[in-house]
Amino acid sequence: MSSNKKRVAFHTLGCKLNFSETSTMARQFAELGYERVPSSAPADVYVINTCSVTEHADKKSRQAISKFKKLSPNAFIAVVGCYAQLKPNELAELEGVDLVLGTSEKANIPSYIGKHRPNVKAKVYSCEVDMLNDFFPAYSSADRTRSFLKVQDGCDYRCTYCTIPLARGKSRNIPIKQVVEQANEIAKLGVKEIVLTGVNTGDFGRTTGEKFIDLLTALEQVKGVERYRISSIEPNLITDEIINLTARSGKFLPHFHIPLQAGSNRILALMKRRYTREKFADRILKIKELIPSAFIGVDIIVGFPGETDYDFLQSYTLMEELAPSFLHVFPYSERPGTPAIELPDKVKSVVKTERAAKLNQLSVHLHHNFNVSNVGATDEVLFESARKKELMYGFSRNYVKVEYPYSKELIGQIVRVKMTGISASGNMNVEIV
Repeated sequence: MSSNKKRVAFHTLGCKLNFSETSTMARQFAELGYERVPSSAPADVYVINTCSVTEHADKKSRQAISKFKKLSPNAFIAVVGCYAQLKPNELAELEGVDLVLGTSEKANIPSYIGKHRPNVKAKVYSCEVDMLNDFFPAYSSADRTRSFLKVQDGCDYRCTYCTIPLARGKSRNIPIKQVVEQANEIAKLGVKEIVLTGVNTGDFGRTTGEKFIDLLTALEQVKGVERYRISSIEPNLITDEIINLTARSGKFLPHFHIPLQAGSNRILALMKRRYTREKFADRILKIKELIPSAFIGVDIIVGFPGETDYDFLQSYTLMEELAPSFLHVFPYSERPGTPAIELPDKVKSVVKTERAAKLNQLSVHLHHNFNVSNVGATDEVLFESARKKELMYGFSRNYVKVEYPYSKELIGQIVRVKMTGISASGNMNVEIV
């Protein structure tokens, strides 16, 4: 590459949605002649796509700014994402920051960088959250294995602990026709697996009068894409139609990521979640009935204000009984501007830590049992480019991570394998059928 090209680096925090948007921003810079370099390398421009789901996420964003300022003192640093929308002025005051863009503005980031003048105070461009009506179409394209395709943004739910509606606005989406066009673009890149992403993915259709199940049916017809995963879907939005489609589909994989957040109906009500523990259990049991081998990942928050030992026990025993495949455990984190911050009966940090440890230990047990249940099974694995020593890795249709002697020819290929046993690292050993 020409040495006079400007170099741009990206650092992404948070969800798959952020990764899809970062990749789209990267393509915009490439069209303008920028050379993309790793975030660990010196660059002329750094773009930090932030998350703000917890205080720890905010801290990681600030650390990234400091790191890049030291790495390239004269670089232009632009900060986008949820933290930028929620606290733009706070970020603008940090040393090294040149530009802060809100949720809508980041879709046109190169134009804002073009307006900036050096040696002036950081510029902030961020509209009020109630004004967020635009949709930033995005998909990731840097990985040969899979692409994150954004189908929905924002959320109309007002869970008392969550800042996402404050950062990303109301639920909105592009039409099914446009999503299918983007899926076709991804297929032309040779990518075989698409992960459908959004803030509240199952709420797709809110602005176009369409249904999520109709989107899934349309995507099944896209030639070249062989596998789809749904990144996360609310329990109250998992319809029998969606489960039935997954059970019979050759393309929609038996992999569900479902937020529970609490196994106590009292805590669910305080959180303003839109389901009960009974509704959640009904959906899990329905999936297991129709797709016994399905991978089910569950999100749980521990230490929400008012959570007693009994409330926590309800979460724990519900997970024991339903036996999902994996638990994503999050200690409750206070976020400014959310109703939960005003709730009484705060849970001590040491108690949150203890409860999280217990659920994480249960998760290890559940995930091991899930892997054991797959020993001897035959399935299709999509191999990835990652290499560790002499091994490569991939995921089966039902999200079992496998390892296999490295072979460059297998990268990005879907291969039928037999699962022969669990390795020392906890992954599955396989032999190619």
